Amino acid sequence: MNDIFTWMKHNNIPYKDKDLLFQSCVHTSYLNEHAGLEGDNERLEFMGDAVLQLWVTNALYHHQPPFDEGVMTTLRSQLVREEALANYCRMIGWDECLMLGVGEERSGGRERNSLLSDMFEAVLGAIYLDVGYQYIDQILSVVITPFIDAPKEDSVVDYKTKLQEYIQADTRKTVAYHLVKTTGPSNNPNFLIEVRLDDIVLGRGEGSSKKKAEQQAAKDAFLKLAR
Repeated sequence: MNDIFTWMKHNNIPYKDKDLLFQSCVHTSYLNEHAGLEGDNERLEFMGDAVLQLWVTNALYHHQPPFDEGVMTTLRSQLVREEALANYCRMIGWDECLMLGVGEERSGGRERNSLLSDMFEAVLGAIYLDVGYQYIDQILSVVITPFIDAPKEDSVVDYKTKLQEYIQADTRKTVAYHLVKTTGPSNNPNFLIEVRLDDIVLGRGEGSSKKKAEQQAAKDAFLKLAR
C-alpha cells in the first residue's frame, strides 16, 4: 500500500471526492515541483485539527469511569501532540502516502514528526468533508481509543506544567532545566537533568531523552513541594 486510495479501499471507507483526498497527502514541497496541482494539504490540516480535537474531547468526556477536568485536559494534550499524531500516522500506514518533493524526501522528510502529524490531520479533514464524521469516528476509535484505555503512566501527567503552575502560585519566577551529565552509548544514552529555581535545585530526574528526564525532574520537585 503506497497511496491513500488503496488504504481507504482496504479499510472499507468510501470516498467521493478523489481530488480532495489526493490533496490531503500533498506536501508543499511536492506542489512546488508539480505544476498544475491545485494546492497542498495545509487548509485541510486546519480542518482536520478541529475534527480531531472534537473527537478526542468527546471520547474523553464520555469515558467510563469519568475523568475529572484536569485529567481530561492533560490527556487531550498528550493524545493530540505532534509526536502522538505522527505515531498514529505510522501505525496505520499513512506515512507511505505522503507526497514529498525530491529534496524533502532525500533529507528525511518522511520521518519528520511535524510533516506526518500535519498530514494525519489533513487526511482527517478531507475524509470529514468528503464522507462525514462517522468515518472519522470509525478510524479514530481504532487508532486512539487504546491509548485512552491503556493504564496511565507518569508520561501522561505533564509534571513540568504542574510544577510551573505551583511555583507561579507564589512567585512570578520560572524554573529552569539544566543538563547535569549524559552517560551511556550514543544509541542508548541516559540524561541527568536538574530543575532549578534561581540557584536552588528543586529536583532531579533521569531518562533516555532530555524531555523524559525533565519530566522526571519536575515530578521529583513537584512531589517534594506539594507534600
